[in-house]
Amino acid sequence: MDRSENSNAAHPVAMARPGVQGSGKGTTHMATDREERSREDLAQVLRQVAERSARIFSEFGQRNPAGSGSAADELGIARAYMELYARMLSNPTSVAFAWANMMVEYSNLAQQSWMRMFGLAGSPVAAPAPGDARFKDSDWSESFLFDFVKQSYLIAARQVQHAVAGVDGLAPETQKKVAFFTRQYVDALSPTNFALTNPQVLRETLASGGQNLVRGLNNLLADIEKGEGTLQISMTDETAFELGRNVATTPGKVIFQTDLMQLIQYEPTTSEVRRRPLVIVPPWINKYYILDLREKNSFIRWAVDRGHTVFVVSWVNPDERHANKTFDDYMLEGPKAALDAVEKATGERKVDFIGYCLGGTLLGSFLGWLAEQDGKGARSRIGSATFFVSLLDFSDPGELGVFIDEEQVASLERRMAAHGGYLEGSEMATTFNMLRANDLVWSFVVNNYLLGKDPFPFDLLYWNSDSTRMPARMHSFYLRKLYMQNLLCKPGGISLAGAPIDLSAVRVPCYFISAVEDHIAPWKSTWLGSRALGGPVRFVLGGSGHIAGIVNPPAANKYHYWTNDASAESPEAWLESAARHAGSWWDDWETWVGAQDAAGQRVPARKPGAGGLKPIEDAPGAYARMRLVAGTRRGEGREGSGER
Repeated sequence: MDRSENSNAAHPVAMARPGVQGSGKGTTHMATDREERSREDLAQVLRQVAERSARIFSEFGQRNPAGSGSAADELGIARAYMELYARMLSNPTSVAFAWANMMVEYSNLAQQSWMRMFGLAGSPVAAPAPGDARFKDSDWSESFLFDFVKQSYLIAARQVQHAVAGVDGLAPETQKKVAFFTRQYVDALSPTNFALTNPQVLRETLASGGQNLVRGLNNLLADIEKGEGTLQISMTDETAFELGRNVATTPGKVIFQTDLMQLIQYEPTTSEVRRRPLVIVPPWINKYYILDLREKNSFIRWAVDRGHTVFVVSWVNPDERHANKTFDDYMLEGPKAALDAVEKATGERKVDFIGYCLGGTLLGSFLGWLAEQDGKGARSRIGSATFFVSLLDFSDPGELGVFIDEEQVASLERRMAAHGGYLEGSEMATTFNMLRANDLVWSFVVNNYLLGKDPFPFDLLYWNSDSTRMPARMHSFYLRKLYMQNLLCKPGGISLAGAPIDLSAVRVPCYFISAVEDHIAPWKSTWLGSRALGGPVRFVLGGSGHIAGIVNPPAANKYHYWTNDASAESPEAWLESAARHAGSWWDDWETWVGAQDAAGQRVPARKPGAGGLKPIEDAPGAYARMRLVAGTRRGEGREGSGER
């Protein structure tokens, strides 16, 4: 269903307007007619909703017949909580202590509320954490009732999570799982997520006569239809964007491709460029254009404007044809093929590389492979390597580790085998969204379903919803060898394309930029990975998270970053003596990467196609345009303009 059908114009109930003012029987008759039409329109909308709901459930039932599902606890949640309960029962004193703490706080809240009723000032017992946007509506503070509801919830949420965290004797993996899913439960029960306890929703319901809830129900049904029976929350107006028109707009050409990637070379904007080309390897969990959303925040355009000849790997969105592609294939058909193609296009044998997230993990692996090939620590082909929020040491993967254990990975492998040999992009998206559920799940539940509003057009969320799949063999290797066994940072722990990988043999100068609030690649883990390499490393810590910490142009003048050239034995010690700088790390990187090329030679600007490789098509290319389209059968997709 087109999301435009959810607008007021699409719903007769929402079209009701006050009639022309008048008096006497004529006015009364007009009012009666309006009320009658409104009731008829509402009845029609509800009939449409009922028919739509019946069709959705019927189609879902046909795709998922009785007995085809499994009630197995693949995440191991039930087992983790049974262990938690057993530990709590074995130490009832701690349970009683937690209960007493909560009762004391509720008593303090009652006292504070009485003081407020009589006009006396008092400090709140519980307040939202800085940056918690759920309670930003003024009524949460100004209204006695809603302030009481808010604080009651915050007290309970805090005490429940403290009680769970304070249970002794749990295995570390179980403790992390219990803490994570307890937070999910607590977040779901927030009063902001319910119509009767959210002041903004109540105001909208009264003002619109409940039309917001009718629109919200239609939004909900549309999202269930889009997910083919499962809820796929719309985060932005996806029809507002098109690749090459208002996102991914930096001019360039696809000059080379393999089964797994297209290589884009960008048009120069300077008369001369650095001699050494710059090659960017993004993650294939999402698409490359996170680095080229809009002109004002495009890292790619910014680098081009500073005289870099920029090449970017654009990964294919895999399907059953790629099911047997391995991590080795991604290395050989990705950075290895790109390195050779850039040499043909420019005549330069040595390049600067950037790897983002999983692309950085692949880059580190490739550097280890090159070091084994040439015996020179990869320095004969690589001038420098930069890692954007990339893990090389997986000893502490953060909250993502909750989803990665033997039982869950084995279950995932079975699902991938049964569904064409790949992991659906929606599954990865759901996992990442759970890491920040209040921002990436519940805020949209309130906006779309309770307030009945259509999502706001936002390029970053458009990119976030452009989901990609994972080939089965590659993904299984990645989860087992890297996440579960942490073999990449161990010399000879893994072999790729016949060569044992030893990161300590890599002598290339490296730059690591991590983000202090990163939930996907925790900065303390990326710091550990930087120490696995054998060459000089500059480690920089940026503000914000996995995306905003990287996509942070200097012109925005946002956040800050830390640097520290002194050696340190731990990430905590590194940060304690680090220097803090205002603004973006981009300029720091530009100074660093320039210093790695001692000659600093400049050459005439290179036009895509002017070298040994001819253009195939305009950027962003067919691989980036492949978008999974709602309404197709599971596992299918089509190339398009970016619309679902």
